[in-house]
Amino acid sequence: MKKSLVKNLIFICAVLLYIVFCFVQTPITSAVTMDGETAIGSMWSLLPPIIAIGLALITKEVYSSLFIGILSGGIIAAIAFGTGFEGFMQVVVNDGIITNVADSYNVGILVFLVVLGAIVVLMNKAGGSRAYGEWASKRIKTRRGASLGTFLLGALIFVDDYFNCLTVGSVMRPVTDKHQISRSKLAYLIDSTAAPICIIAPISSWAAAVSGTVKDVNGIQLFIETIPYNLYALLTLVMVIFVAVANVDFGPMRKHEINAINGDLFTTRSTVYAEDDKPSTSRGKVIDLILPVLLLIGFCVVGMLYTGGLFSGKSVIDAFADCDASYGLSLGSIGALMVIIVYYLLRRVLKFNECMESIVGGFKQMVPAILILVFAWTLKSITSTLGAGGFVKGLVENATAIQVLLPLILFVVALGLSFATGTSWGTFGILIPIVTGVFGDQLVNAAENGIPSMVIICISACLAGAVCGDHCSPISDTTIMASTGAQCDHVNHVSTQLPYALTVAGVSAAGYLLAGLVQNVFVVLGASLALMIVVLFIIKLVCGNDNNGKLKTAKAEAEAAPAKSSGKSKAKYSRKK
Repeated sequence: MKKSLVKNLIFICAVLLYIVFCFVQTPITSAVTMDGETAIGSMWSLLPPIIAIGLALITKEVYSSLFIGILSGGIIAAIAFGTGFEGFMQVVVNDGIITNVADSYNVGILVFLVVLGAIVVLMNKAGGSRAYGEWASKRIKTRRGASLGTFLLGALIFVDDYFNCLTVGSVMRPVTDKHQISRSKLAYLIDSTAAPICIIAPISSWAAAVSGTVKDVNGIQLFIETIPYNLYALLTLVMVIFVAVANVDFGPMRKHEINAINGDLFTTRSTVYAEDDKPSTSRGKVIDLILPVLLLIGFCVVGMLYTGGLFSGKSVIDAFADCDASYGLSLGSIGALMVIIVYYLLRRVLKFNECMESIVGGFKQMVPAILILVFAWTLKSITSTLGAGGFVKGLVENATAIQVLLPLILFVVALGLSFATGTSWGTFGILIPIVTGVFGDQLVNAAENGIPSMVIICISACLAGAVCGDHCSPISDTTIMASTGAQCDHVNHVSTQLPYALTVAGVSAAGYLLAGLVQNVFVVLGASLALMIVVLFIIKLVCGNDNNGKLKTAKAEAEAAPAKSSGKSKAKYSRKK
């Protein structure tokens, strides 16, 4: 029996078993059952994302999987509310797709995407990307250096995860391609230095989002105190550095890296992303990439601070806390685009009509990401309509009696909720108020006596679980942005990143179990780091001391293999092996 058929049967059986449990918990015959229970806010609310995510991982086709998940959510809502076909169309089309496309925050993100796509095309046409790739290849001479360079650039752009993913991808693609690093590996490096960096940076859009969910306590102060306990974020950064330095890969990523060494950066070539635009001129210089990127970063930071009220007298920290990231990124990117076009015209590396064509080309490049985002947002809104937040809230409130296990429980629940809904912000937006409600009495005198350690640990567990689930989920905005920035097939990125994310999640879970018992940051963080290092060295022993030798051996074997009569390339032949 083929592996694909076995996977399909397992998935179908798992979904059917979940539906049986849903019926046991709450029938879906109408909105309110005879016992006063409702299908809204029950296990039914998580069925649509489970279907969408499962199908995406099995079929490797994300568009239809998300759409089927949306349709299943519409069917459940129509049956639960008793509204029939009209209600089904209302939930899917009007309340789902149209409402999300019309949402001002979402539109701002789409504008930022399109403008950034235009800037990337401009940099390519002007020859800046080619010149930077040649310049960097002379200074970054190894795969290890290219990976570490990607990590360091991601660590420097800590203001916003969307901005991080797209900017790092645009800048580092020429370098990683030159050193034959797979697009899946690049997407992993980008994704793992986006949200994990932002969630431990006090000046970022994430710090503002977290602080906004807390009442009666200084939100920024609480955020800073959660950083040492944010085990998933910190351990993910440790793993990224280890993978880059030790050059060891495991799981599906290893296959992608072997194929990259053999000349195939994609493994399964995506028809979504066309080849990079060829330069229109040979006069392009490194400054033609560096200056536009610096302009984009500067304009976007100023745009975010402007929306937060910096020019109205607020401090930088308060301005970031109150900023509208969507509006700020849109303002900054549009301003940067206009200045960049003028710069290229003055440099005479591009003509005016070429600049205008680049704007259209950037829009075309971002259409796949826009489609995935719209479907993901629609699925999230339907999941919210079905009451997923209320269902998870009930589970957590029932578990609060076991305070020793509460950090571990919150981490697991946050991971599951973020994975199912694809939103880390929505996840900690639901869970943090629950935590502060549970410890409400202890927070009364927090200003004088300090915030209790258990509160900090529990909120850190919520944040860590939310980021972890966000990393694993195919319908996560940040995961989609990482795929877009690396120009990598989205399902390839998700499937290759999962083993890495789950490895760190396992160590983090052990750390939160210890945290519930000890409540000492030095013990918890030290033990977690030690366990992570042990796990990484075990992986290194199992996979070999250095992948470079094995990858070179695989390349030599592929080159020595007889050519296929069909004329397929050595890279493709190696991939089939």
